[in-house]
Amino acid sequence: MTGPHDELATDPYLGPLVETYGRLTIEPAEAFFQRFVTSILRQQVSMASAAATRKRLFDTVEVTPDGVLAADDDLLRDAGLSRQKTRYVNNVAWAFEQRGWSKATFEGMDDSAVRTELTDVTGVGTWTANMQLLFSLGRDDVFPVGDLGVRKGMQRLFDADLSRTEMVEEAERWRPHRSHASLYLWRVEEDIVNSVAEVVGE
Repeated sequence: MTGPHDELATDPYLGPLVETYGRLTIEPAEAFFQRFVTSILRQQVSMASAAATRKRLFDTVEVTPDGVLAADDDLLRDAGLSRQKTRYVNNVAWAFEQRGWSKATFEGMDDSAVRTELTDVTGVGTWTANMQLLFSLGRDDVFPVGDLGVRKGMQRLFDADLSRTEMVEEAERWRPHRSHASLYLWRVEEDIVNSVAEVVGE
């Protein structure tokens, strides 16, 4: 029985990366809320800034929905969150509390429905929703074309300045294993590898 790695290994673009990096796996997060918060922190900032803020936040408060909602906003700001991200993290904590979000909540939902549910919360855009599909829920066929690392990987791999539409079209070759394809795209350049490590909280 073949798996995603076997199929991607035959692809002329990804094949060399599969040979270099071996079998990259997608493991659903054990701490869904913490992974979610890490993605919020990673929005539109440098890797170093996100890592520093994550460390301060996790050292300062209990990163659970209850812990975040109980924390004073000034405490979150002192940990390095902007006013906007303080609101976003509180919004997500509220959704976990009031909507009862958990991995089980999304098990019976397709990817599109998960995105719709997640992005209904202010502060959760398509990129953040895709990061949850990939790294929190472990979905197999997510292609986060809005991610800078994926776009850089695609352009380097195809040696072309591709538009997002063209990237989505090219990525059809990897369906239904586009999540695994994304893992290899993130490894095209070393700085992208580090970026992913910050997203998933390694």
